[in-house]
Amino acid sequence: MNIGTAADQSGLPAKTIRYYEDIGLVRPDRAGNGYRDYTRTDVHKLAFLQRARGLGFSIEECRQLLALYEDKSRASAEVKALAKQRMDEVDRKIEELHQLRRVLGHLVSHCHGDERPECPILDSLAGEPKQQ
Repeated sequence: MNIGTAADQSGLPAKTIRYYEDIGLVRPDRAGNGYRDYTRTDVHKLAFLQRARGLGFSIEECRQLLALYEDKSRASAEVKALAKQRMDEVDRKIEELHQLRRVLGHLVSHCHGDERPECPILDSLAGEPKQQ
């Protein structure tokens, strides 16, 4: 099948599919005219990559996951370790966002938000001490 059909069936844009080919994540055959010729297996890999990227796995992690998926003698512990590592990273980002939310909440609660020019939010961003 051509790249347009592969894109429709995998849910990925053709540009992304070409990128994945350029970095070696998928390797479609070439038809006699030189055009890419995607198989059902290629489309399955592309959909796999779309789901993995949707979960936040990096390109290199996707490469590892694809290799593990294709290795029928793999240990599921390897897959679990990758997923656990990703989950820990998500937890770290959530904590960072909670901290960011607390700081922003503090700044917003200390700004009068009126016609006065004094603004503790801008002062904080500028690194200036609080106005008294």
